[in-house]
Amino acid sequence: MGLRRLLCLLVASVAAFVPRTGSLAQARRREVAPTLQMASMAKFGVFSPAVYAGRVLLGDKSLEKIRGQGISLHSQAISEFCIFVGATAKMRGLLIKKAKTNGDILGFLV
Repeated sequence: MGLRRLLCLLVASVAAFVPRTGSLAQARRREVAPTLQMASMAKFGVFSPAVYAGRVLLGDKSLEKIRGQGISLHSQAISEFCIFVGATAKMRGLLIKKAKTNGDILGFLV
């Protein structure tokens, strides 16, 4: 009787380390990391009225060109800063993502 109980406990404890096969394990694999919002879903922020005025005055194509140049210059400034302080490439990428998030919050991406 004692050997049977020991064997059952051993099998039960080993089962805790075996990967599950079923809906719970599949649901965990299907989880997707949140993505950054693109310009079409941008938030209205402090600078949104200026962006809308620029769109009316300059037109969509010209505004997008100027916005792209501004983003490029800002990314270059972040890269130069990272080189200056000796930050890693991963940190540089995180800083650029943070700049995009802040631009969205402030309303530059409407």
